[in-house]
Amino acid sequence: MVALMDTLSIYEQFRASLGEEKAKGFAQTLGRMIEEAKNAATKDDIRLLRETVDASTARVDAAIATLTEAQARTDQRLDKLVTVVEALAHAQVQTEKRVDRLEQAVEKLAEAQVRAEDRLERVEARLAGVEDRLTRLEQAVEKLAERMNQLTAVVEKLVIRSDRHEGTLLELKFRDRLPSYLGRYLRRAKVLQPADLLDEVEASLESAEVDDFLRADVLAQGTVNGEPTYVVGEVSYTADASDVERAARRAALLRKASLPAVGLVACEAVHPETVAYAREQGVRVWADGVLLDERRA
Repeated sequence: MVALMDTLSIYEQFRASLGEEKAKGFAQTLGRMIEEAKNAATKDDIRLLRETVDASTARVDAAIATLTEAQARTDQRLDKLVTVVEALAHAQVQTEKRVDRLEQAVEKLAEAQVRAEDRLERVEARLAGVEDRLTRLEQAVEKLAERMNQLTAVVEKLVIRSDRHEGTLLELKFRDRLPSYLGRYLRRAKVLQPADLLDEVEASLESAEVDDFLRADVLAQGTVNGEPTYVVGEVSYTADASDVERAARRAALLRKASLPAVGLVACEAVHPETVAYAREQGVRVWADGVLLDERRA
């Protein structure tokens, strides 16, 4: 009866820590040992055996406590590991979602790239056509420019011929009507030919200067402000600086030959700059039927 109570007590003591099966086996084994010890041993032996059993039980309890602590730590580590694994699993899911989105984006980019390449090919084809048209246009423009140059050259020749023709007509008209045109400036005007003064100028001028004077368009004599004066001039439909220079030069040649002279430019049209230049050179300007005032010339 006592052995049964000891076995039951042992079983109850270790059932919670060892489990029912192990605690039952351990209690039965230990109970048999106690029973055998009671039957074969003395009280001292029984005391020693109990002390040994108590010590063993204490060590077992300590080992069980250690195992329990280790199990608790293991459980904690497992909990942490589970948490980490769950986090990794969640991260993996997120990564897979991101990879899926990235793959979709890459596919869209690839499709866009294909469309862009198609558009680029079409644009290149159109540019090639435009370049061909530009080449043909450039060729046409070059031909047109060449024709325009030819036409310009023709027009310039026609203008020159027209100017010469109109200048010739103006020269004849001016010579014929010089006394009327210059009557208020050159009193008792008489139209001369440059050769009429050949004897006078040859005595004082170089041969080249004489030849230059003889090429004057118009020559007249009369009085200006009561003083005998020669007017030597150039007649041009449109007067320019060169006409002014020739008139001034030939008037200077007459003055070199001791003949008082004034240069004159007769024209239909003249630029204000040419008028100002004539004033600087002391040359009078008759334009479009009017002798320009010397102060405004």
